[in-house]
Amino acid sequence: MLTSELLSGAYAGDVKVGIGCCPQSKHVEASVRAMDNPNIITYGSSEALARDLASGGIDAAVRGDLPSSHLLPLIREAFGLKVLERVVLIDVGGRVVFMAPVGIDEGYAVKDKVDMAERIVRLADGLGMEERRIAVMSGGRCEDRGRCPAVDRSIDSALDVVSRLKEKGYDAYHAQILIERAIDEADIILAPEGIAGNLIFRVLHFIGGYATLGAPVINSDRVFVDTSREKTDYTDALALALKLAGMRK
Repeated sequence: MLTSELLSGAYAGDVKVGIGCCPQSKHVEASVRAMDNPNIITYGSSEALARDLASGGIDAAVRGDLPSSHLLPLIREAFGLKVLERVVLIDVGGRVVFMAPVGIDEGYAVKDKVDMAERIVRLADGLGMEERRIAVMSGGRCEDRGRCPAVDRSIDSALDVVSRLKEKGYDAYHAQILIERAIDEADIILAPEGIAGNLIFRVLHFIGGYATLGAPVINSDRVFVDTSREKTDYTDALALALKLAGMRK
């Protein structure tokens, strides 16, 4: 079982990690001091952080508390991508659960969700996860079919994703709309699309109190870990970035 404790103790050797830091950002500064690692560098500029990540001046970047509306387009440009696909790592009682899509413009096509699932499995493998049960969610229970065309399309899409993943040999199942079961049953959760995934993340994290380790980009070889500006402790995201960067050395 992959646990948050294992990840928080996984410090890489000589990799350099940059983290975004707004002026007078006490939480980022305190987290960097707590890590006590000279290879962690704070950046007050989105342009400088994206530039150094693109050029190899740093091996990984963490968003920290820089505004996403400014930094993320720069990261997309640096990576040469139209969309940044991210998976959030959620701490569920010490057990790590991967959930995607979480960007509001992600995961609307069946192929996109299947591709994301395969990328998440590769990431999970690299981090040492042995269990990889994939819950594919939809906008309703199967018995709700016929109540609303949008729900019908969501159920059909989820069943198609499950079928394609099973054909590829993955342990996937249709979790329907039952996030309360999926969070305990599955190791990887695929939301119906990015808006739903973002809402699930926000409810679990900001209302339910589930800790999150950050949301690494999965459709690039470069390491970028997205984080919420509402976090008060970035040590887990920094440890994850160190681990991911170390895996690529």
